[in-house]
Amino acid sequence: MESQIQTIQLADNGQIPNNPDLSVIIYKAVFKERPDEIEAAFNRHQWTGSWTGGVYDYHHYHSNTHEVLGVKAGYATVLIGGDHGERLELHQGDVILLPAGTGHKNAESSPDFKVVGAYPGGTSPNMKKKDPSDRVQALAEIKNVPVPQTDPVYGDKGPMLTEWKE
Repeated sequence: MESQIQTIQLADNGQIPNNPDLSVIIYKAVFKERPDEIEAAFNRHQWTGSWTGGVYDYHHYHSNTHEVLGVKAGYATVLIGGDHGERLELHQGDVILLPAGTGHKNAESSPDFKVVGAYPGGTSPNMKKKDPSDRVQALAEIKNVPVPQTDPVYGDKGPMLTEWKE
């Protein structure tokens, strides 16, 4: 599994909190030759509660857990960080690791676009949108989400373990 690693630090934009301490990690083409192995790799590294489907076409985030998404088929432009955030072109075999609080939405995708999602320890994610009444509680929850013990792609080594130091 060879991959080009990219990191993006997103600021709070007033509506989407993003994560003040942890960067988004993109693993380009890590499963390009073996997209059917994405879910097994996540699960093997204790990123469970996995599902297969799409990415919602509206901004949302999870304040109680981190999320990993691996592109199993197709391609998409995913907007992270809010309306004026970063546009990421994701293709089959790419993986994106979203720290708690990171806004994300599907801006456009191919008809066959499909991701595998999972969470550290199988945490059940909450669903937050751009709602000012949730903001104070969401910010407190984000700060309390622990850094996972294993990288979802590489396990006991990998970029998450060096990028996400507590």
